[in-house]
Amino acid sequence: MLDLLNDLLWGKVLIALLLIVGVGFTVASRFVQFRYFTRMFRVLGASQAFQRNKHGHLSSFQALVLSIAGRVGGGNIAGVAVAITLGGPGAIFWMWMVGLIGMATSFLECSLAQAYKQAEPDGTYRGGPAHYISKGLGPRWKWMAAVYSVLLLVTFGFGFNALQSYAVATSLNDAFNIPVFYSGIGLAMIAGLIIFGGVKRIARVAEFLVPIMAVGYLLITLVVLGMNLSLIPDVIVLIVKSAFGLEQVVGGGIGAAIMMGVKRGLFSNEAGLGSAPNVAAVAYVPHPANQGVVQSFSVFIDTIIICSCTAFIILLSGIYDPAALADIGGVALTQSALADHVGDWGRSFVSIALLLFGFSTVLYNYYLGENSINFFNTSNQNLFNGFRVITIGLVCWGATTDLGTVFAFADVTMGLLALVNLIALVALFKPGLRILKDYDRQIAEGVEQPIFEAEKFRDMNVDPAAWVLEPEDIERLQQRSAALAQPRETLS
Repeated sequence: MLDLLNDLLWGKVLIALLLIVGVGFTVASRFVQFRYFTRMFRVLGASQAFQRNKHGHLSSFQALVLSIAGRVGGGNIAGVAVAITLGGPGAIFWMWMVGLIGMATSFLECSLAQAYKQAEPDGTYRGGPAHYISKGLGPRWKWMAAVYSVLLLVTFGFGFNALQSYAVATSLNDAFNIPVFYSGIGLAMIAGLIIFGGVKRIARVAEFLVPIMAVGYLLITLVVLGMNLSLIPDVIVLIVKSAFGLEQVVGGGIGAAIMMGVKRGLFSNEAGLGSAPNVAAVAYVPHPANQGVVQSFSVFIDTIIICSCTAFIILLSGIYDPAALADIGGVALTQSALADHVGDWGRSFVSIALLLFGFSTVLYNYYLGENSINFFNTSNQNLFNGFRVITIGLVCWGATTDLGTVFAFADVTMGLLALVNLIALVALFKPGLRILKDYDRQIAEGVEQPIFEAEKFRDMNVDPAAWVLEPEDIERLQQRSAALAQPRETLS
């Protein structure tokens, strides 16, 4: 039954919806993910300068690294290896395509999450698909928001936390002979110390951890590329040919390449799942599209950069052999490939990278589970503490258990999660474009940092309390209004 549902969701339904949303919004937005690609750096610079230390809110940068902490995980190391094993090198091409159109999808869902976020009594924000479904589509669709929240809790809060722990523990066991039981206990203890500190502590840890793990993995890949410069063009040709069935390397051919590329690409970058919007909504930004721009870049980092690192490490190695891939896969394939390039210490490096990637993802998954519970109940602190204890238990249990069935179940719930969110995004296309057009208009008028004036969007049912501007943005808005009024006064 699980295999049947997986084939239906990933082989037909989700591919169609991902194309409709990703390609549709790319065209309707005039390729927003490419138009505003370089603007991301200005957005992050402004958020670092103003909010992070002055007003107590999370900044765009902190929300970015927190979302990268979730996107960059076992899927970038083990998932890419699985995609190559089952779909051939062509799966990487389709993973790239999912990433590029997923940047537009991420822009849409994260802009909507910002627009429809709600203010909390402690001064923080909450938001995500459950909020933009219930507010953007209206009260009649609150049941759909509830379904999404339950699926989010089951998939990320429960399933994926166990899976990340399993991947990390088995990798450490392979590289260092550390018993999986001890790895599970260690991960659970450290995770517990952080998650009981709430989202701000999680963001601070991610802000420190994510740049180290991403830059370290990129550097080792550059070393591998430098050692194999003459082979790089051949690998690129192999990826493209395999993607279109011109190079038969696996039994499933082009169909397997597309299916594995889409599935593993979405599993890795999560664009369309609606997971990242839960994190994108917690930041203070002067305009929702700011966070859309930043979060679309996080998809680029995850899929086009980090996933490609793993792919080239594997495909440039002497380990890669299509006929023998059935005997080795997952993390072990990546470890063996890197060891082939740099020696046995490569196995240890992959295990350490997976430890950092997996641990940061556990923190991210916990927050998604907490946010899904928050949609139903915001006052019962015992409920949140209970979930924290369950998370710690799942991390410990996942490290010591064969999770084959859990993997299959998580694929189904992830597919259903994406299905609900993508349907909501289709329904909210117009509000998303309206937010973008307001941003485009201000940029065209020469405004360096556009500001979202919530009173102009009251018909969209946004929460005015979540859009109380910080002093710097109020001052800029007043200066702009004064500048616009001056020519009229001169004329009169």
